[in-house]
Amino acid sequence: MPIKLTDGEFWRGFFGLGTTSGETVTIETSLQLDAVWACVNLIRNAFIMLPCLVYKADGVTVDTESELYSLLHDMPNMDDTASDFWAMVAFCLCLDGNFFAEKKMIGTRLVALNPLPPLKVDVCRDKRNTRYYEVTEDGKKRRIPEDKMFHVRGAVLPGCDRGMSPIGVVRNAVGNALAGERVAGKMFANGFQVAGVLSSDQILKPEQRKQLGDVLGQFAGSDRSGKIAVLEAGLKYQQLTIDPKDAQMLETRQYSVEQICRIFGVPPVMIGHAANGTTTWGSGIEQLILQFTKTCLGPMVRSIESAVYRDLLTSETRKKFKIRFGLEGILRGDSQARAEFLSKMVGSGIYTIDEARAYENKAPIDGGNRSIVNGTMTPLDMLGKDTNNQNGSGGNV
Repeated sequence: MPIKLTDGEFWRGFFGLGTTSGETVTIETSLQLDAVWACVNLIRNAFIMLPCLVYKADGVTVDTESELYSLLHDMPNMDDTASDFWAMVAFCLCLDGNFFAEKKMIGTRLVALNPLPPLKVDVCRDKRNTRYYEVTEDGKKRRIPEDKMFHVRGAVLPGCDRGMSPIGVVRNAVGNALAGERVAGKMFANGFQVAGVLSSDQILKPEQRKQLGDVLGQFAGSDRSGKIAVLEAGLKYQQLTIDPKDAQMLETRQYSVEQICRIFGVPPVMIGHAANGTTTWGSGIEQLILQFTKTCLGPMVRSIESAVYRDLLTSETRKKFKIRFGLEGILRGDSQARAEFLSKMVGSGIYTIDEARAYENKAPIDGGNRSIVNGTMTPLDMLGKDTNNQNGSGGNV
């Protein structure tokens, strides 16, 4: 049967398939690579810091009283907090390219979002080309209609219902990294002793061969590294495999880390990988975070917001609410950057003092609901007015 680019099962089939290196790439095997785990965990941890906010139709006022707010901002279900849930979304998108959550309803009201393992969900079409989801649980399959599923997709081709798996699409690069780790592990296990042959101008008897093999076997393994084997009867050792230094094993493994970082759009230094022993922490980290936010987090956040708009809002609620993630949450760990951001927003009249204080969990103050002008700290509605006369002090300025 020919495989088409529009065949979603083909792209999903990348999981568990072989690679040019002979390694089998799955979610479990790829996570054994520290670089894959570091990249995925970095993105996951970033989403923990991003609150999902529900705004009223004006797109400015956060509607904390709506049921949708408690669902998306606090607890999507009885088992997961909002930070757990959205971190799970990011985790699944990084590895499988899809996230599924079943919508639980009471009448027309959405009351819970229950996440499903992505590898147990098939996206199907019936004879009328209506999309539905087939979930495998305990060996049994059940069908979930499209309107009861929250589905976030990563990269997708026209005509495909599933997003493509980043791990699956570039499985050869991941497989090469796995092969490098496996070879390095075997070298460590053997005490960096490489394979070779013993040559002699004499004919050895079977019992002599066995005895020689038993003797040399005593020197195998990392705990016996450095011991010396004495060869008798004119035996000579000849190395067969390539030396680790000649194979540039260290350079190959370092390059694999950079390849994996490119897959996820993560600057290598942000997972502790410093090329040539150098680092930009403390100097260029602000630009790295900006790059990470724009090229990695931003597109993923937008995909999730679009899926929320399509699957969780109805034609009526779309007129009442707007769903956005607060990217300012990333600044919470950097007091200097947060202070500079809030100062500029208040000084330019974009935020009021009370709105800025709300970011710091501070109570409103008298007159804090009015915009001010940078430098003069004068409310906008007081510009051009004689504040001294209004205060009863007299005189013109």
